[in-house]
Amino acid sequence: MSNTKTQPNSADEDPFLWLEDRTGKEALDWVHRQNEVTVAELQGDPSYQAYFQTALDLMTAEDNIPVGSALNGHVYNFWQDKTNVLGLWRRTTAASYKTEKPDWETIIDFDGLSAKEGVKWVFSGASRLYPDFSRCLLSLSPDGGDASEMREFDIDTKSFVEGGFRAPASKSGFNWLDKDTVIVSAAFEEDEKTQSGYPRVVKLWQRGSRLEDATPIFEVHKQDLAAGGSLEFDGDKRHLLLTRTLDFFASHSFLRLPSGENRRIPLPDDVTDTVLFRDQFVFGVRSPWTAPDGTLCKPDGLYSLDFARWIETNALGPVEIVLEPADRVSIAGIARTRDRLFINLMDNVRGKVVACDRSGSGWSLQPVALPENGSVGISHAERFGSSVSFSFTDFLTPSSIIWSDDNAAKLATVKSQPARFDASSLVSEQFEARSKDGTKIPYFVVRRRDQNGPVPTLLYGYGGFEVPLLPGYAGVRGRLWLEKDYAYVQANIRGGGEFGPNWHRAALKANRQNAFDDFIAVAQDLVKRGIATPATLGIQGGSNGGLLT
Repeated sequence: MSNTKTQPNSADEDPFLWLEDRTGKEALDWVHRQNEVTVAELQGDPSYQAYFQTALDLMTAEDNIPVGSALNGHVYNFWQDKTNVLGLWRRTTAASYKTEKPDWETIIDFDGLSAKEGVKWVFSGASRLYPDFSRCLLSLSPDGGDASEMREFDIDTKSFVEGGFRAPASKSGFNWLDKDTVIVSAAFEEDEKTQSGYPRVVKLWQRGSRLEDATPIFEVHKQDLAAGGSLEFDGDKRHLLLTRTLDFFASHSFLRLPSGENRRIPLPDDVTDTVLFRDQFVFGVRSPWTAPDGTLCKPDGLYSLDFARWIETNALGPVEIVLEPADRVSIAGIARTRDRLFINLMDNVRGKVVACDRSGSGWSLQPVALPENGSVGISHAERFGSSVSFSFTDFLTPSSIIWSDDNAAKLATVKSQPARFDASSLVSEQFEARSKDGTKIPYFVVRRRDQNGPVPTLLYGYGGFEVPLLPGYAGVRGRLWLEKDYAYVQANIRGGGEFGPNWHRAALKANRQNAFDDFIAVAQDLVKRGIATPATLGIQGGSNGGLLT
């Protein structure tokens, strides 16, 4: 007896195939109808308008922290509020940024630009030209989607460069090679796109020539996710690196040599957390890998190879250990200034940063003196200078920016968000639940310190794409939920990035059920502890978390 099921093989057999055309009229009309039902339900609640206005006021408050990154003496920031809906790209001096009221210089007013051109332009980023950084390749999305138009822009004159580089909206990427050459990760024509619609070919585009005449230097397979190219700096050295992205978690990196050869850097497919620093190529791995010299590289560790030696000899050489992996400690990210490397770690979902120095005797590490028991991030690290800043927050502590001009030798808090709700009666706690297979699942609970009996409780989860859920301050949540003496819970389920690649892989494909089991286990533990009952417990998630809930 055969158990084979017949699969639809034509559009006629799948009555919902029209939903695949996400920008088609039929699909958009259906979306609008569903939105109308949801909006009517929400706005039918008598408290809706007051809640909406409170949330809007908090999200667009003018005293929110202007997070910035330093470059060549200036701090750059993108700012949105009620008046500047599409936003301002602006800058100030580093000294002014540290004051209570910085003197901002507007580079581009996107509301003004949109009104002038009749297109609602959404700022998608800018690639700036070394060493002055006044020229940039500006990316503008006409609809907030993946496709962006590119135009050359002069920051000093605050104007688009007449006759400069310009490309129509697409999913292409653009980076400077030099003042007259742009690295184009092209996705204009169908043969330049991967099956996912992203760039498949990397080209060099010379000033004064047509985009279609740009010279191809690298291409990947149609079934790959994307191709990319960028110029990487290490001190005075410049390297043109090319990337073949196989999927979200696998890629190959290549160095373009003066001869025109694209030489692959001989590391495993699942390499991660890469950076060039003082002739060392620093990297991590998502699964164990034994280097040619016998060094065992493990997930949640960091390693390095002599990049200069590899360029000269085409031999990998010894692999050094930068950071040994530790139990329930994972790498959240790495960044470098000109003279120091910083590693952002999560230790049982609590943040910290380690500074790394490189000398002839190898690597040395020391912790950066930042607040503990919260979420710590690297806000910026000035690759061509010595400034670095860090963010700190937790569920009950407003966000702050801690700044250093000397590679974290001296630190000072330069920005602090005002409190948005009364947290004096609240407590943040971390518990663990046992999932169906016995795995310990950490979760945070924010509630009244004197809670006595079950209360309305909102349980939030995500569990995907190696993205961790970290403690964070949210004024809307505090004002509209916690101040009502309700409880908020954040579950660190498998599939996310709280404990590195293994935690992520534990809820992939055939193991996806683990994420649901983890979420259920946290819910059951909340009931067991008397924090909530099934009747008072709600669940929430966005994007991947929406699929969970």
